[in-house]
Parts: sequence; structure tokens; C-alpha cells
Amino acid sequence: MSDFQLVEKEWIQDSSFPQKDVLSSSQEKQKLAQKIHRATSLGNIENHKVFILFEDGKGLKKVFTTIWAQTREKIVLKRGLSIPVNRIYDIRFS
Repeated sequence: MSDFQLVEKEWIQDSSFPQKDVLSSSQEKQKLAQKIHRATSLGNIENHKVFILFEDGKGLKKVFTTIWAQTREKIVLKRGLSIPVNRIYDIRFS
């Protein structure tokens, strides 16, 4: 996790995200989907924050925030900010 640069969630609005998936195996993607679902539930019920490890067009990033909603294509944070699911490496619970 130390290779990931910590950024504020507001920084995400200026990020660009390539189309390519960062995870290659279907097993990794399924495990991530389960973590996203759990993080979304905890975010809505308890305002629980998580570390989201992702990659934008400039490199590896991490943000500590609450996930409010999810679709198959993206996770939604406060103020309508979003990160594409295919650019997320992991969700870490604090």
C-alpha cells in the first residue's frame, strides 16, 4: 500500500481513467466486487470509511473515504465523484 499516493477525494474530479482493467483474473474481480458491496453497505449504515486503492492515468493512488453507491461500472463517493471499478485494485477496511 506504500506505493500508492494518498489523495483527497476532491482530487478525483480532475482525474482521467484509462479503459484497461487493472485486475486480470475473474477471481480477483469477484473478490473486489464483494469488498465493494460490503464497503457500500457499511458506508450507508455506519458512514464507515475505507481505503480505495486505484490507478488513474498518472499512477497509483489511494483515497480514504466512504462509498455511498455502486454500479457495475463505478463506485460513487460524496458529491457525485466516482471511480471506475475496472481501475480499482483493492478496498481496505480500517
